[in-house]
Amino acid sequence: MEKNEIIVAVADALGTNGEGIVRYGGVTVFVPNLIPGEKAAVKILKCKGNIAYGKVEEIIAPAEERARPQCSVFLRCGGCQLQHLCYRTQLKFKTTLVRDALKKIGGIDFEVSPCVKSENVYGYRNKLQLPIGRAEGKNVVGFYAERSHRIVQTAECPIHPEWSARLIAAVENFMEKCGLDGYDEETGKGELRHIVVRELKGRFLVTLVVTVPEIKGIDYFLYLLDGIFPEYSFYLNLNDKKTNVIFGEKFTLLKGKGFYECTENGIAYEAGAQTFVQVNSSVRGKLYDRAVSLVNENETVVDCYAGGGLLTALFARKCGRAYGIEIVAEASRCADIVCGRNGLGGRMKNVCGKVEEKLAEVLEKEPNATLVLDPPRAGIERSVLKEIFARGVKKIIIISCDPATLARDVGILTGSLTENEKGELVKTNPSEGKYILVSVEPFDMFPQTKHVETLCVLQRKKT
Repeated sequence: MEKNEIIVAVADALGTNGEGIVRYGGVTVFVPNLIPGEKAAVKILKCKGNIAYGKVEEIIAPAEERARPQCSVFLRCGGCQLQHLCYRTQLKFKTTLVRDALKKIGGIDFEVSPCVKSENVYGYRNKLQLPIGRAEGKNVVGFYAERSHRIVQTAECPIHPEWSARLIAAVENFMEKCGLDGYDEETGKGELRHIVVRELKGRFLVTLVVTVPEIKGIDYFLYLLDGIFPEYSFYLNLNDKKTNVIFGEKFTLLKGKGFYECTENGIAYEAGAQTFVQVNSSVRGKLYDRAVSLVNENETVVDCYAGGGLLTALFARKCGRAYGIEIVAEASRCADIVCGRNGLGGRMKNVCGKVEEKLAEVLEKEPNATLVLDPPRAGIERSVLKEIFARGVKKIIIISCDPATLARDVGILTGSLTENEKGELVKTNPSEGKYILVSVEPFDMFPQTKHVETLCVLQRKKT
């Protein structure tokens, strides 16, 4: 098999990124936009040994599961991978994705519950995050291509609400009228880097990330935003460093309150520009309800990576006591406000700092606490896992947005993965493990994408 060769073949599986898998002449070919059972003409883009990558030239016999993508830059933009799949097939894919990750990465063969669906499969995201850059001498606003920082120009995004298209148009208008440039990562030139918007039940937190303290024409941009958002706060964030991190340290509030209060499941909570809030409100409610159902009234809960304190407060309302550990100072302050406004002063305590640094002192006070872990995509720090073993935590609830790191962390906890003398993880017999896996439930927080949120419960083995 050679580059640019055209083959005609039938896909027989989906890969972890939602691409079709074709086996042809002893070579495994990964092909985006191809569904198992479909016959297609495929152009080979790259081939090395028995692995190749291709693209669809023509669908000869489409599968019943094929759907019409709603995005004009689907497959060029790196945001969505599954718009060509009907929704029931997306849910099956994500259930299989979690099950296969546990088995292949973690060495755990476990029955995974069917993926919980999202009520909205388009327009569901409450957060928009757009890079602003330069390409071929022109400003470009859009989303990054898969595995790159090349921005794909787009006028709208169907997984975001309709206001996203008007915002993109406003940013382009602002740049053109005021003579501003997008950020060039190679040269470091250009005034505008990102626009980030969070919606909180009809109110909006808008942050423009810039490279210089003063932006000409900013009043004109606020005038444009007035025509889009009925109620909003506007921040300028200064990030003048060569970094992939979106926000810099300095936020300047130019309009609005800067924080908004919302109510969910009877809990009043507050969020600011840096506060973590799950991007799919309906699925977040289902996920949090399920997590809270897994504890009883006399338990103490330690909620790690707690964000703005909403889930911690839900635990505190049900349980005897709940601690929230969060590194972002703004989010921890929001959690303190949540505690006060909901009358949880005797039941909820927030700790600001790194989980790996603060967990030991909390567990020293609460040795029988149930541990809830909602880590970033990189998963749970190895030092945190070692602390769990040392303290003998009895019950662990994990909320993960990445099946691969989830499988690794669960593998370590159950003993199916152990470190060798080189610090590498190797598969072993889990009979000596400290924990058993009780349940695994995927939630479709991110329809149209390869991503999935998963809720796991582990119980310490009885000695």
